Amino acid sequence: MRLEDTDRSRFDQSYVQNLYDTFAWLGFRWDEGPDIGGAFAPYVQSERTELYRKHADELLRQGRAYYCFCSAERIEKIRQEREAAHSSRLAAASQTGYDRHCRSIPPDEAASRVQQGEAHTIRLKIPLGETTRFSDYLLGDIEWKNDDVNPDPVLLKSDGFPTYHLANVVDDHLMGITHVLRAQEWLSSTPLHVILYDSFGWTPPEFCHLPLVMGQDGKKLSKRHGATSIDEFRKQGYLPEALINYIALLGASYEEGKDIYSLEELGRRFTLDKLNKAPAIFDYKKLEWYNGQYIRMKSDGELAAACLPYAVEAGLFGAAGTEPSPEQRNLFTAAMPLIRERLIFLHEAAEKIGYLFGEPPLPAPEEFFPKKADAAETAKLLRLGRELVPHLAEAADDTAAEAFIKEQAEKNAVKLGDLMMPLRVAITGSRVSPPLFGSLRLLGAERSLKRVDRALAYIDK
Repeated sequence: MRLEDTDRSRFDQSYVQNLYDTFAWLGFRWDEGPDIGGAFAPYVQSERTELYRKHADELLRQGRAYYCFCSAERIEKIRQEREAAHSSRLAAASQTGYDRHCRSIPPDEAASRVQQGEAHTIRLKIPLGETTRFSDYLLGDIEWKNDDVNPDPVLLKSDGFPTYHLANVVDDHLMGITHVLRAQEWLSSTPLHVILYDSFGWTPPEFCHLPLVMGQDGKKLSKRHGATSIDEFRKQGYLPEALINYIALLGASYEEGKDIYSLEELGRRFTLDKLNKAPAIFDYKKLEWYNGQYIRMKSDGELAAACLPYAVEAGLFGAAGTEPSPEQRNLFTAAMPLIRERLIFLHEAAEKIGYLFGEPPLPAPEEFFPKKADAAETAKLLRLGRELVPHLAEAADDTAAEAFIKEQAEKNAVKLGDLMMPLRVAITGSRVSPPLFGSLRLLGAERSLKRVDRALAYIDK
C-alpha cells in the first residue's frame, strides 16, 4: 500500500482516512504500507520528496532533463493556442502540450537562474525523432513515436513535489514492483514511463493495461449509468463480499458454471492469463443478484449485524440513531429468517419488519378484502382468523401452523387464501409481507389479537 499524495492542491487527510476505511470494509490487507511499515518505508510519497529531487537532479546531470522557467500564465496561454490550432486543423502536426520553450536554454545559464532564486520546474527531455517500444501483457507489442508523447512533461514541480510520472517510476523501481496493472486510459502515459526507465538505466516492470468497464449502452461507465463510489455502494446496502465477487468477474473468468468466490479464493486463483481482453458491461441487476446470494448465505446473527446500522439510522428502534434495547436486538435477530429470502439490500430490513417494532398504519379498508368479498364477508373471515391466532402464534413451526389453518379453512368451508388475506393485513399492515406464521410467533398471541381487534373495529363499522 503506497499513498500517492504529491498533488497537494487536491490533498485532504479525510481522503486518506476514507481510503483506509474503504479497504477495511472490503477486507483488503497488505504486507507493507504506511500503517505497518516495511523494507521500503516510507510509503507516503510526500515523505520521499528528497529522493525524487535526487533522481531529478541525476537526469539534469545526464542532460536528460532541463529547468523550465515558464510561468503558469504562459503555459496556460500556450495550451489554449495549441488546442485551438489542433481542433481547427490549422497545423496537421500540432500538439496540445508544452512548446519546449526552455529546452534550448544553455545548462549553465539555467543553473545560474536557479541559483538566483528564479521559480522553475524540471522537465524531462523527450528524445525526439525516436520510437519507444514496450510489451503489454494483454495488448502485445506496442510502438509509440516519441514526437507523439506528452511534450517534455514536468517531473518536479515548482513547489518541490514530483509529478505522478516521476514519483511512480522511481518508487516502482526502488520498491521492486514487478507488475503494473491499470486501465487502458493510462496507455498513452506508458511510453513516457518507459523513457524514464531507460533514462535511469532501469528495466521496466511488466505492464498490463486493462479494458474499460462499460455501461449497458456500450459506452464508458459514468455517473449517467449509475456509476458511483464504493462509499455509495456501502450506503445503499451492498455487502463487500458481493461487490468484490461481481467486480472481480467483470474482468476475468475462472471456472465454468461457478459464480461465487470468496476473496481468499479469488486471491489464490488470480493470474494474468485469466484476464479478459474485451471491455466488460456493468450490470446492476447482476450485482443485485450477487448481493442477494451473499445475504442468504449469512447466519441470522451475521445478517442482523450487517443490517442493524441501517435499521438504527432508519429509526426502527425509536428516533433515528437510537440503538436497540436487548429485547429489540433479540427480536431483530429472530426476524432475519422471515426476510432473508426477500432482501436485495441491507437497508430494506427496517422497512420489511417495521411492523414487529411498532403498530403498522391501517391501509385502506379494501386492502383487507379478499377477491369478490365485501366488508361484512371480510369481517367474518377476520373473526374466524382471530379464533385461530393463539394456536398459530404458539405453533412449533410453519409446517404445524400451515396444517392447522388448512384444516380450519376446510372445516369452515372457506378458501385458505381468503382466510389468510385479512389476517395478514391486520398483523403486518400490508398484503405483501414476510411470512404470516413466523410474524405471529414473534409478535405473540396477545399483541397479535390486539391488532386483529383493531382491524375488526376499522372495517366492521
